[in-house]
This record gives sequence, structure tokens and C-alpha cells, in this order.
Amino acid sequence: MADEEPQTDGSGTGIVPPDDETPTWSERKQRTQGLSRLTYEYFERARREDQDLRQESSYVERDVLAFPVWPHEMIRNLSLTSFFVGMIIFLSATLPPHLGAPADPNSTPAVILPDWYLYWSFGLLKLGPLNPELAILGGQKLLSDRAYGVVANVVVVGIVAIVPFLNKGSARRPVEQPFWSAVGMTGFAFAWTISIYSAKNLTPVDPHLLFDLTFLVPPIVGTITYAVLKSMREGYMYDLNRRYYRLRPPK
Repeated sequence: MADEEPQTDGSGTGIVPPDDETPTWSERKQRTQGLSRLTYEYFERARREDQDLRQESSYVERDVLAFPVWPHEMIRNLSLTSFFVGMIIFLSATLPPHLGAPADPNSTPAVILPDWYLYWSFGLLKLGPLNPELAILGGQKLLSDRAYGVVANVVVVGIVAIVPFLNKGSARRPVEQPFWSAVGMTGFAFAWTISIYSAKNLTPVDPHLLFDLTFLVPPIVGTITYAVLKSMREGYMYDLNRRYYRLRPPK
């Protein structure tokens, strides 16, 4: 039926009104040049088209409302790209990197560290205290500390690679799956603690205490994350379902 009213729960027409934050005439006049005018026109046109689509739709908020790549997406992406490229050029011009003394191949530095994003891997190479000494081998270690660290890297990377295959849920927010969110936070905390442990020569903490904290802090962070999200889950799912059925009532 063409004249059928939008389906709602009876509390209204089902049409979501547009935003009332429309700029005044003076504000429009100030945005008449350059990138500011281009950005304003993009958002103004997107707002009008979104309003028209919402008014024509029976099921608002749940319908797929799409916009063409040009000019909508292209203008937004070019604006963001121009901003960040400009910031990089500005920082490189005003704060040039400091060049240290030339490397001496005949002198080994006292502290050797990789790039910061590889600290976690470098820390795994220092897990010698966990390498067991087997009595069957006369107190000798089955693997050298270096080989043991390489195996630890393979195990950690393997765990990270297999997690997406184990978690096949459709959740989009941490509160919807507290367990896997806690697993993620545990791994994130371990990446930080093992990175700090990799630079133990530079930290003012006792190496033995730092080694213990490396493996104690991540489970604590994961437990706290799980407890907090679990306590929020009931109220969150209630609000989500109430909002969903208000916009799209069951037939």
C-alpha cells in the first residue's frame, strides 16, 4: 500500500527530524573562501541529502543510506589528507631530526635496542630465566637462551594469528563480548610490559621485580576488563534492544 504509514511503536511518525544546529547567515558568510567553504558545502549537502532520505524512508536509522564517492568521500578524504601531510611537512621543517655521531663498527654500545615497535619481540629474546634446566641432561638447557627467545616469538605470533579464527562472533563493541575483549586487553598489556622489560637496563626498577610484573600485570588487566564489561553488559544490551525495537518494531 503506497499510503501506508511508517511502522513504529505508536509513539510517533517514525521520522527522525534533522539536526537543528543550522549555521546562521553570518556564520555562512564567514565561510566563503578556500578549504573552509569547500568543507562547509560538503557537510551542508550531505545533511540535506540525509534529511531527504530519512523523510522518504519507512524504517529510518536501519536503512542503508549511501552517498556517491564524488564529491562527498573525495572531498572529505582530501581534506584530511591535506591536513596531515601539511602537519608532517611543518614538523619536518621546524624540528629536523638530530644526527648523532657516525657508527663505530669496532665499538659495541652498552645498550642495544631495536626500533620501538619491535621492543616486544626484543623482550621475548630475554626470557632466559624461563628456559628450564633439565635434570635428565645434567642440569643443561635443552635450548640456548637465544633459541628459546626465537621459539617464544613464534608462539606469541602464532597465538595472535589464531585468535581471529577462534573468535567468530558478530560483536562490534567490547561490551558485547567481555571475554574476548579481556583477551585483547591482556595481550595489549603484555606487549607493553614485555617492551618495558626489553629496556630493563634503562629502567630504574629492579630487574627481578620487573620480570615478575611483566607476567603479573597482563592477567590483572584482563580480569579487570572482563569484570567491568560484564557488569555493563546487561544494561547495554537492554538499551540496545529497546532502541532497536523502537525504530523497527517486530512484525
